[in-house]
Amino acid sequence: MRVLIVSGIWPPDVGGPATHAPELAEFLHGRGHEVEVVTTAPRAPARERYPVHWVSRRIPIGLRHGACVAVIGRRAAAADVVYSTGMIGRSAVGGWLARTPLVLKLTGDPAFERSLRYRLYEAGLGEFQGVRGVRISVLRRARDLALRRATRIVCPSASLRELSLRWRVPPEKVTVLPNPVSTPDGLADREELRRRHGLEGPTLVFAGRLTPQKSLDVGLEALALSDGVTLLIAGDGPDRADLERRAAELALDSRARFLGARPRETVFELLRAADAALLTSSWENFPHMVVEALAVGTPVLATETGGVAEVVTDGENGLLVPPGKPEALAAAIGRYFGDERLRTRLREAAEPSVEGYAPEAIYGRLEEILREAARETLETSAK
Repeated sequence: MRVLIVSGIWPPDVGGPATHAPELAEFLHGRGHEVEVVTTAPRAPARERYPVHWVSRRIPIGLRHGACVAVIGRRAAAADVVYSTGMIGRSAVGGWLARTPLVLKLTGDPAFERSLRYRLYEAGLGEFQGVRGVRISVLRRARDLALRRATRIVCPSASLRELSLRWRVPPEKVTVLPNPVSTPDGLADREELRRRHGLEGPTLVFAGRLTPQKSLDVGLEALALSDGVTLLIAGDGPDRADLERRAAELALDSRARFLGARPRETVFELLRAADAALLTSSWENFPHMVVEALAVGTPVLATETGGVAEVVTDGENGLLVPPGKPEALAAAIGRYFGDERLRTRLREAAEPSVEGYAPEAIYGRLEEILREAARETLETSAK
């Protein structure tokens, strides 16, 4: 099978798609499939065992989108199926031009995310579904056209599948397939990693893209209410400058440390070394960081939104609080660090709670979905 994988970000970028896309490419390549990748990057990505085609992010946005469509269209023409975990609109157009079946990984509501990016809307995902407006309607129409073009849609959480059905996506088209997790081999023990990365005292870690969705301002405000606790932030993104200013306004000094983008292995080391991982998102589908933290034995303190509660069970492998409530989050942080028995119990339950997310099984099922999409299109064309 010839598979074209499309991802908006790629290592050394940090974020779910930058982890998922190369893992899937390696899996499929190892299974004997022909794999190619299309992505965007500020500079040429590292060489892989398969071709990685890239479009420069230095190109102005409109021209960049056109260049992505052109590259996707050319490469899709030589593929049996396109799998897109980002740039879904461009993937839909490029796949349509090539008449190649498309499998989309849906990680959120693209119309909602673009509305936040363009500052058309500032509240939550649930409220957004009822909002009206010409520009927002255009974004929804673009989303719906891309989803209609897809042969199959993969959602990492049941909550996102239910949301997609509200957009009149046919139920038989949508499959729930959680994000897998694989930890690096030979990861050192926690105390060694704390020494290696200079962790002292109660420490939380966040890893991921610094975007409005992550609502890290809530985390900083909760940190200001939590004496003696440090937050390490591994990642970069459009919100970084604003978050650094907010940390300065809150006089957090060295208690909020912005580390920038870090290699994947370093992120795992930080997650294992931490006392807990912190997620303050206003909306999440099925965040990679949550599963990765649990896989290395680290509990998660998170907002109860989207698919988070499908992974984190309050009081079992982490603590959950309502989104957008820094006081509630600060109370959970205080409860966690104030109760040694609770910390021990949550840490012991963390790793076993995600044993079902082994990459071999999940990527194997995704391989089947890609085959089915390619086969269904061929059978339809033959009729």
